[in-house]
Amino acid sequence: MPRSLNRATIAIAAGRQAPTPDGPLSEPITLASTFHAGGPNGYARDGHPGWAAFEEAIGTLDGGHAVAFSTGMAACSAVLDELPVGATVVAPHEVYMGVRQLLEEAQGGGRLDTRWVDITDTAATLAVTEGADLLWLETPLNPLLSVGDLPALIAGARDLDVPVAVDATVASPMLLRPLELGATWSVHSATKFIAGHTDLLMGVTVTADAREAQRLRHHREIRGATPGALETFLALRGLRTLPLRMERAQANALALAHRLAAHPDVERVRYPGLPDDPGHDRAHAFMDGPGAVLSFEVEGGAQRADAVCHACELFAYATSFGGVESTMERRARWPQERGVPDALIRVNVGCEDVEDLWADLEAALRVSGDPRRQEALGAAPSSRG
Repeated sequence: MPRSLNRATIAIAAGRQAPTPDGPLSEPITLASTFHAGGPNGYARDGHPGWAAFEEAIGTLDGGHAVAFSTGMAACSAVLDELPVGATVVAPHEVYMGVRQLLEEAQGGGRLDTRWVDITDTAATLAVTEGADLLWLETPLNPLLSVGDLPALIAGARDLDVPVAVDATVASPMLLRPLELGATWSVHSATKFIAGHTDLLMGVTVTADAREAQRLRHHREIRGATPGALETFLALRGLRTLPLRMERAQANALALAHRLAAHPDVERVRYPGLPDDPGHDRAHAFMDGPGAVLSFEVEGGAQRADAVCHACELFAYATSFGGVESTMERRARWPQERGVPDALIRVNVGCEDVEDLWADLEAALRVSGDPRRQEALGAAPSSRG
């Protein structure tokens, strides 16, 4: 496939079988665990035609060799498990809470040592990275949507001979391709934007090094972190519409961010698409768009934020992001989430009509402002105050 194709075309065209008379245009679902001898697979834990098609498509889009996993956390673990006992990892304070738990448990068991940093401070991050074994980055960070200077951080880490992994789930390969910036690994929860329909769990790790890709495949095989045939089929089908979904959802997110920023009951909007956002200039420099996830803090604290989430009708009160449907949640409701304001609401902006979405949000903000309505909406006071 020509490398000069636009990414929107690659998402649709890559990972397809060579055309044959009466052959399918799309990779079919192959429900088989065992294959006749003589081919590349033999047993489905070793390889699968559905994985191969998905990996070719994502690898072409992300600029490397892709390896699919059963979940996003399995994709992250495959990178971290390569580190020797006693290795040092540098990671953001605001890193995704699942990765934080993984690193904290590894540190508690003496497996790894983690240095926590504010990756928006490039100089301080690189100072801490010297002598480390891995720099783990995430941009935009979830759920505060801070933006680190990825080109400078990756280049600085390479000068220090420290490999870099970047979790680019919030951006997706449509907006950010860390391997182009020199990262060693690009990691995605394919559950989110890549699949796009909140109906599966999958992850993918991409690397420019063919030998490292083989190590990742071996890790997947012996640890059993293999995706299912149906999940892989659905994820590849979802990828075909990623450019369209991201374009629509991102436009909706930008419009809602501007309106929320002007609303009298909203204390702060966190979204790198806003010109006054601290991460705006950085995101504009190396990303192809600010994305479709935003966070905002509502006046009135956790109880008011819960009330807003319960009052919405189009926005589902649910976790995760990346689906075609809009969702929201008060992120601090999770005990594992740290350093997040109690009243912060993370919003996955979907592909609905933006005026319908705004009408739903505006009504929820209005209704939730009445303390008498908060109890009726089922908004209990936060245990975190």
